[in-house]
Amino acid sequence: IFLDRDGTICVEKEYLRRPEEVELLSGAAEAIRLANQQGLKVVVVSNQSGVARGYFDEETVEQIHQRLTELLQAQGARIDGFYYCPHHPEGNPPYNISCTCRKPQPGMILKAARDLHLDIQRSVIIGDKASDIETAVNLHIPGILVLTGYGKTEWEGMRSHGNIRPVRVARNLLDAVQWWITRIKSEEMK
Repeated sequence: IFLDRDGTICVEKEYLRRPEEVELLSGAAEAIRLANQQGLKVVVVSNQSGVARGYFDEETVEQIHQRLTELLQAQGARIDGFYYCPHHPEGNPPYNISCTCRKPQPGMILKAARDLHLDIQRSVIIGDKASDIETAVNLHIPGILVLTGYGKTEWEGMRSHGNIRPVRVARNLLDAVQWWITRIKSEEMK
């Protein structure tokens, strides 16, 4: 399970800048713990253009991920890998590039799959933005949109003028993970 970070696991803060600002969304730890208990790998893939924009540095991103790890571990949940893209074409050097890792490009997912020996074709991407769903479409895998974070606004935009569609729209991460596990089990029964 590939998860977006802000707005999916954590409360959206419009550029989360400090570890002490990390706040888990309701049900997020339970969702990740459930995935862990099912033997599913859980990987965070997050665009962090705040680095390119000069709002914070990569060390801060790592500290935020450490804080997120601590909060999840306190509730019996774990992330198997963190991947982020610090780039943005309009950012500051050396991060001002058009890269293959910034969602909706598949670079982060491909790197995680290599590093962690994951089968992308048996994976799902869950996030609160159209770029998460577009990443899934680009990889020919399911994408689930959560209505937390920017999800409600993004879903309205997708419905009215977008051609990118999630396989499921979920209330939150727990709803998304429960649906995914049910789908996996039903496919195994066939």
